[in-house]
Amino acid sequence: MPVQRRFAQVDVFTSKPLFGNPVAVILDAEGLTSEQMQQVALWTNLSETTFVLPATEPGADYHTRIFTPTEELPFAGHPTLGTAHAVIEAGIAAPRDGKLVMQCGAGLVDVSVDGAGLSFRLPRFVPRAASNAEDLAGILGAERLIGDAEVIDTGPHWLVARVDDVAMLSPDAVRLKGHLARDASNGVTAYSETAPGELAVRSFFFTDGLVEDPVCGSGNAAVAAHRIRAGTAGDSDAWFARQGRQIGRDGEIRVRVEQGVVHVGGSCVTVVQGQILI
Repeated sequence: MPVQRRFAQVDVFTSKPLFGNPVAVILDAEGLTSEQMQQVALWTNLSETTFVLPATEPGADYHTRIFTPTEELPFAGHPTLGTAHAVIEAGIAAPRDGKLVMQCGAGLVDVSVDGAGLSFRLPRFVPRAASNAEDLAGILGAERLIGDAEVIDTGPHWLVARVDDVAMLSPDAVRLKGHLARDASNGVTAYSETAPGELAVRSFFFTDGLVEDPVCGSGNAAVAAHRIRAGTAGDSDAWFARQGRQIGRDGEIRVRVEQGVVHVGGSCVTVVQGQILI
Protein backbone atom coordinates (compact mmCIF):
# COMPACT_ATOMS: atom_id res chain seq x y z
CA MET A 1 0.00 0.00 0.00
CA PRO A 2 1.36 3.48 -0.85
CA VAL A 3 2.79 5.45 2.06
CA GLN A 4 2.99 9.21 2.56
CA ARG A 5 6.58 10.36 2.75
CA ARG A 6 8.07 13.78 3.43
CA PHE A 7 8.98 15.68 0.29
CA ALA A 8 10.83 18.92 -0.47
CA GLN A 9 11.84 20.66 -3.66
CA VAL A 10 14.88 22.85 -3.21
CA ASP A 11 16.26 25.50 -5.56
CA VAL A 12 20.06 25.29 -5.48
CA PHE A 13 22.71 27.92 -6.22
CA THR A 14 20.31 30.79 -5.62
CA SER A 15 18.73 32.70 -2.75
CA LYS A 16 15.90 33.77 -5.06
CA PRO A 17 13.23 31.07 -5.61
CA LEU A 18 12.77 29.86 -9.20
CA PHE A 19 16.16 31.12 -10.43
CA GLY A 20 18.45 28.21 -9.50
CA ASN A 21 18.50 24.49 -10.22
CA PRO A 22 15.74 22.44 -8.55
CA VAL A 23 16.15 19.04 -6.92
CA ALA A 24 13.36 16.89 -5.46
CA VAL A 25 14.18 15.30 -2.10
CA ILE A 26 12.34 12.33 -0.58
CA LEU A 27 13.26 12.74 3.08
CA ASP A 28 12.24 9.33 4.44
CA ALA A 29 13.03 6.84 1.70
CA GLU A 30 13.70 3.81 3.88
CA GLY A 31 11.88 0.75 2.51
CA LEU A 32 11.72 1.95 -1.10
CA THR A 33 13.17 -0.30 -3.77
CA SER A 34 15.53 0.94 -6.46
CA GLU A 35 12.73 0.44 -8.97
CA GLN A 36 10.39 2.65 -6.94
CA MET A 37 13.05 5.34 -6.66
CA GLN A 38 13.60 5.28 -10.39
CA GLN A 39 9.87 5.58 -11.01
CA VAL A 40 9.62 8.60 -8.71
CA ALA A 41 12.55 10.25 -10.49
CA LEU A 42 10.88 9.61 -13.83
CA TRP A 43 7.67 11.17 -12.49
CA THR A 44 9.26 14.32 -11.02
CA ASN A 45 11.03 14.76 -14.37
CA LEU A 46 13.74 16.90 -12.79
CA SER A 47 17.39 16.46 -13.68
CA GLU A 48 17.83 14.71 -10.30
CA THR A 49 15.69 13.38 -7.46
CA THR A 50 17.33 12.26 -4.22
CA PHE A 51 16.31 9.75 -1.58
CA VAL A 52 17.46 10.13 2.03
CA LEU A 53 18.22 6.95 3.98
CA PRO A 54 19.95 6.14 7.28
CA ALA A 55 23.72 6.07 6.93
CA THR A 56 25.45 2.70 6.81
CA GLU A 57 29.05 4.00 6.69
CA PRO A 58 30.87 5.08 9.87
CA GLY A 59 31.12 8.85 10.11
CA ALA A 60 28.22 9.59 7.74
CA ASP A 61 25.21 11.58 8.92
CA TYR A 62 22.85 10.27 6.24
CA HIS A 63 22.86 8.29 3.01
CA THR A 64 21.69 9.82 -0.28
CA ARG A 65 20.82 7.98 -3.47
CA ILE A 66 20.65 10.19 -6.57
CA PHE A 67 18.52 9.41 -9.63
CA THR A 68 17.96 11.11 -12.97
CA PRO A 69 14.74 10.18 -14.82
CA THR A 70 16.65 7.30 -16.43
CA GLU A 71 19.51 6.18 -14.16
CA GLU A 72 21.18 6.31 -10.76
CA LEU A 73 24.27 8.51 -10.31
CA PRO A 74 27.10 7.94 -7.84
CA PHE A 75 27.40 11.69 -7.19
CA ALA A 76 26.04 15.01 -8.44
CA GLY A 77 26.71 18.53 -7.25
CA HIS A 78 23.48 20.48 -6.88
CA PRO A 79 21.58 17.44 -5.47
CA THR A 80 24.24 17.15 -2.76
CA LEU A 81 23.69 20.73 -1.62
CA GLY A 82 19.90 20.67 -2.00
CA THR A 83 19.64 17.44 -0.03
CA ALA A 84 21.85 18.79 2.75
CA HIS A 85 19.67 21.91 2.95
CA ALA A 86 16.51 19.79 3.16
CA VAL A 87 18.01 17.40 5.72
CA ILE A 88 18.96 20.29 8.02
CA GLU A 89 15.55 21.95 7.60
CA ALA A 90 13.74 18.69 8.38
CA GLY A 91 15.83 18.05 11.48
CA ILE A 92 17.21 14.76 10.15
CA ALA A 93 20.81 15.81 10.76
CA ALA A 94 22.55 18.81 12.25
CA PRO A 95 25.99 20.16 11.32
CA ARG A 96 28.85 19.33 13.67
CA ASP A 97 31.62 21.92 13.68
CA GLY A 98 30.01 23.42 10.59
CA LYS A 99 29.98 20.18 8.62
CA LEU A 100 27.73 17.34 7.49
CA VAL A 101 28.96 14.08 5.98
CA MET A 102 26.87 12.54 3.21
CA GLN A 103 27.22 8.92 2.14
CA CYS A 104 26.60 8.34 -1.58
CA GLY A 105 27.70 6.06 -4.40
CA ALA A 106 31.00 7.95 -4.72
CA GLY A 107 31.84 7.53 -1.03
CA LEU A 108 31.67 10.04 1.80
CA VAL A 109 31.24 13.69 0.84
CA ASP A 110 31.88 16.55 3.25
CA VAL A 111 29.30 19.36 3.12
CA SER A 112 30.29 22.61 4.86
CA VAL A 113 27.60 24.81 6.35
CA ASP A 114 28.17 28.50 7.05
CA GLY A 115 26.43 31.84 6.81
CA ALA A 116 27.12 32.02 3.08
CA GLY A 117 25.28 28.76 2.40
CA LEU A 118 26.52 25.24 1.71
CA SER A 119 29.49 23.81 -0.13
CA PHE A 120 30.61 20.29 -0.98
CA ARG A 121 34.12 18.92 -1.04
CA LEU A 122 34.56 17.14 -4.35
CA PRO A 123 35.38 13.55 -3.39
CA ARG A 124 37.71 13.08 -6.37
CA PHE A 125 38.35 14.04 -9.95
CA VAL A 126 39.99 11.98 -12.68
CA PRO A 127 41.13 13.73 -15.88
CA ARG A 128 41.82 12.22 -19.26
CA ALA A 129 42.63 13.63 -22.68
CA ALA A 130 39.76 14.48 -25.02
CA SER A 131 39.73 13.00 -28.50
CA ASN A 132 39.32 15.13 -31.65
CA ALA A 133 39.34 18.28 -29.50
CA GLU A 134 40.15 20.36 -32.58
CA ASP A 135 36.56 19.78 -33.79
CA LEU A 136 34.97 20.94 -30.56
CA ALA A 137 35.09 24.71 -31.17
CA GLY A 138 33.07 24.38 -34.37
CA ILE A 139 30.62 21.96 -32.77
CA LEU A 140 29.97 24.40 -29.91
CA GLY A 141 29.78 27.45 -32.17
CA ALA A 142 32.86 29.01 -30.57
CA GLU A 143 35.51 30.95 -32.46
CA ARG A 144 38.23 28.94 -30.73
CA LEU A 145 39.16 26.95 -27.66
CA ILE A 146 41.60 28.47 -25.18
CA GLY A 147 44.03 25.74 -24.17
CA ASP A 148 43.25 22.04 -24.27
CA ALA A 149 39.87 20.41 -23.74
CA GLU A 150 39.79 17.53 -21.27
CA VAL A 151 37.34 14.97 -19.97
CA ILE A 152 37.03 15.31 -16.19
CA ASP A 153 35.35 12.56 -14.18
CA THR A 154 33.67 14.15 -11.14
CA GLY A 155 31.02 11.43 -10.93
CA PRO A 156 29.56 12.48 -14.28
CA HIS A 157 32.17 12.63 -17.05
CA TRP A 158 32.30 16.24 -18.31
CA LEU A 159 34.10 17.32 -21.45
CA VAL A 160 35.48 20.69 -20.33
CA ALA A 161 36.65 23.53 -22.56
CA ARG A 162 37.50 27.18 -22.10
CA VAL A 163 36.16 29.58 -24.75
CA ASP A 164 36.17 33.33 -25.28
CA ASP A 165 32.47 33.91 -24.52
CA VAL A 166 30.04 31.18 -23.44
CA ALA A 167 27.07 33.49 -24.10
CA MET A 168 27.72 33.14 -27.84
CA LEU A 169 27.66 29.32 -27.91
CA SER A 170 25.12 27.55 -30.10
CA PRO A 171 25.96 23.83 -30.09
CA ASP A 172 25.24 21.60 -33.07
CA ALA A 173 23.20 18.90 -31.33
CA VAL A 174 23.82 16.11 -33.84
CA ARG A 175 27.57 16.61 -34.01
CA LEU A 176 27.87 17.16 -30.26
CA LYS A 177 26.03 13.94 -29.43
CA GLY A 178 28.40 11.95 -31.61
CA HIS A 179 31.42 13.73 -30.20
CA LEU A 180 30.39 13.01 -26.60
CA ALA A 181 29.75 9.36 -27.45
CA ARG A 182 33.25 9.00 -28.89
CA ASP A 183 34.70 10.55 -25.72
CA ALA A 184 32.45 8.48 -23.41
CA SER A 185 31.31 11.75 -21.81
CA ASN A 186 27.97 12.61 -20.20
CA GLY A 187 28.03 16.22 -21.40
CA VAL A 188 30.11 19.29 -22.13
CA THR A 189 30.81 22.20 -19.79
CA ALA A 190 32.30 25.35 -21.29
CA TYR A 191 33.51 28.40 -19.43
CA SER A 192 34.89 31.86 -20.05
CA GLU A 193 36.52 34.44 -17.80
CA THR A 194 34.37 37.56 -17.56
CA ALA A 195 36.38 39.52 -14.97
CA PRO A 196 39.15 38.84 -12.46
CA GLY A 197 37.79 36.19 -10.10
CA GLU A 198 34.61 35.68 -12.11
CA LEU A 199 33.58 33.05 -14.66
CA ALA A 200 30.56 32.38 -16.85
CA VAL A 201 29.69 28.70 -17.30
CA ARG A 202 27.33 26.66 -19.47
CA SER A 203 26.71 22.88 -19.35
CA PHE A 204 25.00 20.78 -22.01
CA PHE A 205 23.92 17.14 -21.98
CA PHE A 206 21.42 14.86 -23.69
CA THR A 207 18.21 13.22 -22.51
CA ASP A 208 15.66 12.94 -25.33
CA GLY A 209 17.47 15.85 -26.97
CA LEU A 210 20.06 18.49 -26.18
CA VAL A 211 19.47 20.02 -22.74
CA GLU A 212 21.20 22.91 -21.02
CA ASP A 213 21.70 22.46 -17.27
CA PRO A 214 20.45 25.56 -15.40
CA VAL A 215 23.26 25.53 -12.81
CA CYS A 216 25.63 22.59 -12.51
CA GLY A 217 27.65 21.75 -9.40
CA SER A 218 29.63 18.85 -10.86
CA GLY A 219 30.23 20.86 -14.06
CA ASN A 220 31.68 23.75 -12.07
CA ALA A 221 33.80 21.29 -10.10
CA ALA A 222 35.09 19.93 -13.42
CA VAL A 223 35.92 23.49 -14.50
CA ALA A 224 37.94 23.88 -11.30
CA ALA A 225 39.84 20.67 -12.03
CA HIS A 226 40.49 21.87 -15.59
CA ARG A 227 41.82 25.21 -14.32
CA ILE A 228 44.08 23.50 -11.77
CA ARG A 229 45.58 21.31 -14.50
CA ALA A 230 45.94 24.30 -16.87
CA GLY A 231 47.78 26.26 -14.18
CA THR A 232 45.20 29.06 -14.06
CA ALA A 233 44.04 28.12 -10.55
CA GLY A 234 46.02 26.96 -7.57
CA ASP A 235 45.91 26.53 -3.82
CA SER A 236 43.91 29.17 -1.94
CA ASP A 237 42.36 30.49 -5.16
CA ALA A 238 38.65 31.26 -5.16
CA TRP A 239 36.23 32.57 -7.72
CA PHE A 240 32.59 33.26 -8.43
CA ALA A 241 30.70 31.72 -11.38
CA ARG A 242 27.36 32.58 -12.98
CA GLN A 243 25.30 30.08 -14.90
CA GLY A 244 21.83 29.85 -16.43
CA ARG A 245 21.22 33.35 -17.73
CA GLN A 246 20.78 32.12 -21.30
CA ILE A 247 17.79 29.99 -20.20
CA GLY A 248 16.10 32.35 -17.74
CA ARG A 249 17.94 31.39 -14.54
CA ASP A 250 20.58 33.24 -12.57
CA GLY A 251 22.70 30.74 -10.66
CA GLU A 252 25.57 31.88 -8.47
CA ILE A 253 28.33 29.41 -7.61
CA ARG A 254 31.29 29.89 -5.27
CA VAL A 255 34.38 27.78 -5.95
CA ARG A 256 37.58 27.55 -3.95
CA VAL A 257 40.69 25.36 -4.04
CA GLU A 258 42.41 24.29 -0.85
CA GLN A 259 45.50 22.06 -1.03
CA GLY A 260 44.40 20.73 -4.40
CA VAL A 261 40.88 19.95 -3.16
CA VAL A 262 37.89 21.56 -4.91
CA HIS A 263 34.99 23.03 -2.92
CA VAL A 264 31.80 24.15 -4.70
CA GLY A 265 29.03 26.03 -2.93
CA GLY A 266 26.14 28.44 -2.98
CA SER A 267 22.81 29.30 -1.42
CA CYS A 268 19.72 27.07 -1.34
CA VAL A 269 16.04 27.87 -0.83
CA THR A 270 13.10 25.50 -0.31
CA VAL A 271 10.33 26.12 -2.83
CA VAL A 272 7.96 23.20 -2.09
CA GLN A 273 7.32 21.26 1.15
CA GLY A 274 4.79 18.53 1.72
CA GLN A 275 4.07 14.84 1.32
CA ILE A 276 4.43 12.46 -1.60
CA LEU A 277 2.50 9.20 -1.86
CA ILE A 278 4.75 6.28 -2.84
